[in-house]
Amino acid sequence: MPRCNKCLPVESWAASPTCLTDFPRPDVSLTRKLGAEFVGTFILIFGATAAPIVNQKYNGAETLIGNAASSGLAVMIVILSTGHISGAHLNPALTIAFAALRHFPWPQVPAYIAAQVSGSICAAYALKGIYHPFQSGGVTVPSVSTAQAFLVEFVITFNLLFVVTAVATDTRAVGELAGIAVGATVMLNILIAGPLSGASMNPVRTLGPAVAAGNYSQIWIYLIAPTIGAIVGATVYTLIKLKDEGDGGPVTPRQVRSFRRG
Repeated sequence: MPRCNKCLPVESWAASPTCLTDFPRPDVSLTRKLGAEFVGTFILIFGATAAPIVNQKYNGAETLIGNAASSGLAVMIVILSTGHISGAHLNPALTIAFAALRHFPWPQVPAYIAAQVSGSICAAYALKGIYHPFQSGGVTVPSVSTAQAFLVEFVITFNLLFVVTAVATDTRAVGELAGIAVGATVMLNILIAGPLSGASMNPVRTLGPAVAAGNYSQIWIYLIAPTIGAIVGATVYTLIKLKDEGDGGPVTPRQVRSFRRG
């Protein structure tokens, strides 16, 4: 088979290169992105889930404001620390929405989601080992009707992706403040929706703790509503944002940015 000069150096022990020995060299860049997504999602889920668990264990010590601050701060520090590596998606709904609007390549979507799901589940089991038997405090379950929970998750994820799309894809936005803007949006959403649905905004925020606690009550709401809300929120900002100077031609695929500098 033709050589691409991108194969691993296996010729020293293989008599002749074949389709079984011509392995492509690993994409180090993508590997680092996935590592950043895994660690970033782990930090986010650990911080966002630990606060409600502590609240349950210590009779409301954190309060709703503490829960909101914990999640908002976790989002902010992860964006500031890993945004330049992977874009700090941390959320399958965000990844799908960005891919749908051509801000992110579709071929990388499954790998990103796998890293996010893995980070969430690992964080949830770490919390289970630390705070057992109070794991149920970190599971997002609706305290209102199914329709109300679906609608509130849709709206707050719409809000989140509207802001994320603004600071991550529009060159006129103040990119250096992206972490603060997104963290503040998460805090606001939890303050207004936390008592209703848990204010997930993120399928893996619900999935990991649900797996660790074995509680899958109404989980479909938290998988579908945030994904639809994310796509609609990102689309609405894309439709209303100002065009770049001289931009009168057809829309072309954007550079993969998210929370990456440059």
